[in-house]
Amino acid sequence: MAALSDADLQLPEITDETMLQGRASARAYTIVILTHGPAYATPGSDAIIWEHGRRNYALRAAGLLSIVCPIRDDTDTAGVGIFNTDPAGVEHILRGDPAIHAGVLTYTIHPAWSFPGDSLPADAA
Repeated sequence: MAALSDADLQLPEITDETMLQGRASARAYTIVILTHGPAYATPGSDAIIWEHGRRNYALRAAGLLSIVCPIRDDTDTAGVGIFNTDPAGVEHILRGDPAIHAGVLTYTIHPAWSFPGDSLPADAA
């Protein structure tokens, strides 16, 4: 399949001024990449993942976890989360995660920048 050009995608033109204004509003976030740990897919791990999910709902409700994306493919990547706190704070949060504590999931932490107010679209494309 051939790559689509910007014209095919009907992308708007973005000026330097628009980019500078946007860049000025960017702020720090922390991205977590979850991977399958040594106890992934072992007896009882489904219940642990369920509690991990419950905790993610609570972190979202508390405004700490802005975006959570479970990944369901044939890789060892289990999910991506974008946290609204610094890497040290995220490290502290993750230490209390039941799936990480049980070795069902492991993680890497990445400091990142993004734009406040960005969100996932509610409707499928």
